[in-house]
Amino acid sequence: MSESDEGIIICDACPVLCRIREGRAGACDRYANIGGVLTRVDPLVVAEATQAREGAMVAFLSAEPEWDGSLVPGSRAFITGIGASTTYPDYKPAPFIVASEHEGVDMVTVVTEGIFSYCGVKLKIDTDRYLGPEQASVRQRGEAVGHVTTSEYGSQMLTIGGVHHLTGGSKREGKVTCETMLALCNKEAVELAVDGGATLTVQAGQAPIVNGVREERMRVGCGSATIGMFAKQWFGRVDEVVVVDDHITGVLTEHKAGRYLGIAESGIAIKGRRSTLGRYFQVAEPGTGWGGTDIADPLSILGPFDRKLARPGQTLLMVSATGEHAAFYRLNEDLQPVEGEMPEALASTVERVRENCEPALCSVLFMAGAGGSLRAGVTENPVRLTRSVKESLTFVTSGGAPVFVWPGGGITYMVDVLRMPDRSFGSVPTPALVAPIEFTMRLEDYRLLGGHMDSVVRLETVMDSAHRSAVRWDPENPWPMARKNYKWGQDK
Repeated sequence: MSESDEGIIICDACPVLCRIREGRAGACDRYANIGGVLTRVDPLVVAEATQAREGAMVAFLSAEPEWDGSLVPGSRAFITGIGASTTYPDYKPAPFIVASEHEGVDMVTVVTEGIFSYCGVKLKIDTDRYLGPEQASVRQRGEAVGHVTTSEYGSQMLTIGGVHHLTGGSKREGKVTCETMLALCNKEAVELAVDGGATLTVQAGQAPIVNGVREERMRVGCGSATIGMFAKQWFGRVDEVVVVDDHITGVLTEHKAGRYLGIAESGIAIKGRRSTLGRYFQVAEPGTGWGGTDIADPLSILGPFDRKLARPGQTLLMVSATGEHAAFYRLNEDLQPVEGEMPEALASTVERVRENCEPALCSVLFMAGAGGSLRAGVTENPVRLTRSVKESLTFVTSGGAPVFVWPGGGITYMVDVLRMPDRSFGSVPTPALVAPIEFTMRLEDYRLLGGHMDSVVRLETVMDSAHRSAVRWDPENPWPMARKNYKWGQDK
């Protein structure tokens, strides 16, 4: 921090170097000039949990709606990076390097907020609905902020952000991309549009809204998998079943499951490219109709029945892999399918398909590379931190939530934002996202990797002195200092 003769503070928390007047905040809204002192606006967030039994952490009872965040006797506290401030570029030690004891072992947690331009959001959207072609641009307010990647067995995957959208395009593109990522990571609803595809509203932990309709379920599997799961339940109730799917359409009598049960051939003909027994590709184009295809009439994928095998009165069920679409037919004298009322026994099997479909859901995963000078805030020899993480000597968390560290070079990590406290993310106008990150390890291991030992402070000191607020620990998250998280704590 520096101060001019006019009482303007220059904030050096990041390279923007905001000039902040008395009573005003910087561009990131994280620092303000209060009484001539550069002050972190948001409090340091401490996650606290009570101990139910050895090694198990549980949340506080909901009967305490007015809990003031003070440390409860017998509880444990974990200093998160939320509100910790940053030292980017890290020419000085991280804001908090906190020592504590766990099960008789001296531990240390290095706490900071990383400023990430090399970051993105992975959106997993559980729905059978077609969202758009792979590689199509995803837009927000007309700006390209990401693209469609792949379909993953009942889920549509989108990538939002990345350094090229943040800094490689126009200033407006970078601004909108940053705002979109920030909203998604902070669990807010965002409206997106896919080129050549759907419009959708996505929000972490909520069902997607596609073309104005809230989705209810993801498919139970592809058409072939659905045949395999429910063949026994269809056996004896219907002569033929076709499960319409945009990837693999399944046909009961040709499928291995149907042959195993000894079901007679029906003479059915499917338009599409036959793969293996009872499995067909490319029966229709992707879309928002039956089974994620563009068809409204399922009979359009059928050719003429084989008169040597088919017979009048033969029954046919056509159903999607979500059970959302279903129709019952009976062949007339000309071997043409005629729709009729579905028998109750058969309708119950369609309901079983629906029952086995999981709810439609949006998952938001923040992904970033914790490299560059961020590691210098942890140790004087940054590569040792990387090796320590890869060797499971250091446990990485984000706002206390466990992260997945990708293999290969660097510390590239991914975290489910639903496992993090609310409002964990911020931004700076470079543009980039600000995200909490914590590195926990044994104090002795920290010394050996060249840590900033002169900056280590006790947990009690931070709890007594820091402007802080408390959140309840998520019991689904592993306690960062538990021995099972580290190689040194495992049996050889």
